[in-house]
Amino acid sequence: MPGTSVKLYGRRKEESAAAGKDARLEALAGEDEGYDEYIPLKERRRREAERRAGKLGKNRRDRERARLEQEREEDERMASKRAAAAISSAAGDGEGGGEDAAEAAAGPGAEGSKKPRTLLEAAKELKKATANLDAGTIKQMRAKEEEHRMLKEANQVQTNALMSAAEVAKGTRYTEALTTSWRPPKYYRDMTEEDCDKLREKWSILVDGEKVPPPIKSFREMKLPDPMLAALEAKGIKRPTPIQVQGVPVALSGRDMIGIAFTGSGKTVTFSIPLIMLALEEEMKLPVVGGEGPFGVILCPSRELARQTFDVVDYFCKHLHRGGFPELRTVLCIGGEDKRSQIDPIQRQGVHCIVATPGRISDLLHTHKVHFDLCKYICLDEGDRMLDMGFDEEVQKIMNHFKQQRQTLLFSATMPQKFQDFAKDVLVKPVLVNVGRAGAANLDVIQEVEYVKQEAKIVYLLECLQKTAPPVCIFCEKKQDVDDIHEYLLLKGVDAVSIHGGKEQEERNEAIKLFKEGVKDVLIATDIAAKGLDFPDIQHVINFDMPDEIENYVHRIGRTGRCGKTGVATTFINKMVEESALLDLKHLLMEAQQRVPPVLMALEDPDQEMDEVDGVKGCAFCGGLGHRITNCPKIDKTASQKAGAQRDVLADTGGYGGDW
Repeated sequence: MPGTSVKLYGRRKEESAAAGKDARLEALAGEDEGYDEYIPLKERRRREAERRAGKLGKNRRDRERARLEQEREEDERMASKRAAAAISSAAGDGEGGGEDAAEAAAGPGAEGSKKPRTLLEAAKELKKATANLDAGTIKQMRAKEEEHRMLKEANQVQTNALMSAAEVAKGTRYTEALTTSWRPPKYYRDMTEEDCDKLREKWSILVDGEKVPPPIKSFREMKLPDPMLAALEAKGIKRPTPIQVQGVPVALSGRDMIGIAFTGSGKTVTFSIPLIMLALEEEMKLPVVGGEGPFGVILCPSRELARQTFDVVDYFCKHLHRGGFPELRTVLCIGGEDKRSQIDPIQRQGVHCIVATPGRISDLLHTHKVHFDLCKYICLDEGDRMLDMGFDEEVQKIMNHFKQQRQTLLFSATMPQKFQDFAKDVLVKPVLVNVGRAGAANLDVIQEVEYVKQEAKIVYLLECLQKTAPPVCIFCEKKQDVDDIHEYLLLKGVDAVSIHGGKEQEERNEAIKLFKEGVKDVLIATDIAAKGLDFPDIQHVINFDMPDEIENYVHRIGRTGRCGKTGVATTFINKMVEESALLDLKHLLMEAQQRVPPVLMALEDPDQEMDEVDGVKGCAFCGGLGHRITNCPKIDKTASQKAGAQRDVLADTGGYGGDW
């Protein structure tokens, strides 16, 4: 039937369409099995942030847990060490008590115990271990811990002034000292170490270092040229002092060196002779021409000290030239004087030695008027001051201009332990040569201390000047006091001159010249004249003000009693002086076996029973004998200077510095 067939065809068509639709749906479903649902970018970022935060939080918790665990273990170890130290230092409370304390110190944290110990348990065990100790022992234990912590913080040297920036950046460390052609005589080379130690003991010389050259008892045996020996003889120097006996051979050998000796012991000759011998050897190999040199440089903290050192070096160089050796030229580079007169000799003829203050030589190097292409020797006179704040950055700028390894020498009468440790770490196999305790007073100086009221000091000064014949040197803390005393003495008819940092350089030079020549009887000065200046005939030094730091006192009184002569030092004290400074002075007098006045004997020493904590007598930071590092005034002063220097840098005022 036609109608029926049409109807069936239409149904088949619908069924086939439905079947095709179902097949397409099944195909799409099959494709959807591997399809990831689309997530908007914002949602993906939110989920990623949550995932990272969860992971970071887990890592942070793990790190915090590990840190706490490490701190707990460290505290347990420290508690055990403290308990063991307490037990070993106890005065002996019986064997049974010691065993109980030892068991308490071991506690649950001992080997074989698996249960972790809390800080509270460690504290209880420490308390039990120290229960039988007296209060003094416990106090020393706590003081020792505190001092170790403070010393570690304070001993961080502000600037690595002994290495150039390039050496620090590249990690360059020289492993061998410079070699020279100098050799000691064969009979000295054949000496055993025991023989050398006996000789050093005879001269009260302490040394520290590897393969230290032997001490040599005469300048002739040091193989110095005859004109040099004649120059020493003309100055009245017939045999070497203890620092020269050991220091000159060390320096001639090319070794880095730290030299410590009391004031007036001949340190300038010790570092001048090796520099001159080095320059002489180089000149005889190949003469220098215009623009070349120097072979060595000596840096000094003040202009007056630099001029004095220059006179010594120039004196020996001229004697060598008169004796038939090549001419050695020395140039003085200090601030306050014409720069052109300092540059001309270098550029016209060349120079062998330079004596300078850090600011001026740094300026000449920066402007390329001087270069250190040939320089292989540098000495820091008053090395503790040169490495301290104010000079350290200038010294590092100078070190940046060295093109090769150099021999470095540090000399001072006062060398705090932190600078000794720093130099030992930075220098190349250095040799420490120490004659007496670092910071000790010269035993040839008779020290007198008098209590004088503040308003009566300037009047009493006239009476004090009558103790000895001139010349006399008076030291003050403030420039204004220097000017006031100078005016007062002139009105009283005393021939006096004065110097301080506020005066013009020409006026300072003239004052030093007149005083040295004996034209003027009295020199009034600030600490600018306290370090290094050599006035051989001074019989009396007066400290109008007691300095805050005992090392400045040592340098001041060191202007007298030089070269084996005896001198007198009078110091005015009153209630204006800090108690820590008075305690330092008291202990310094006792160490030198000098008379201690009743006013100082009456001072109570809170740290008297702690004199030998950890083998350190006095302050481990500044060297003062009357206080510990826990109440050292210099630490606070250094911290203030650091903060002030940082503020100055931000304000672009150039920071704080010394003589330029």
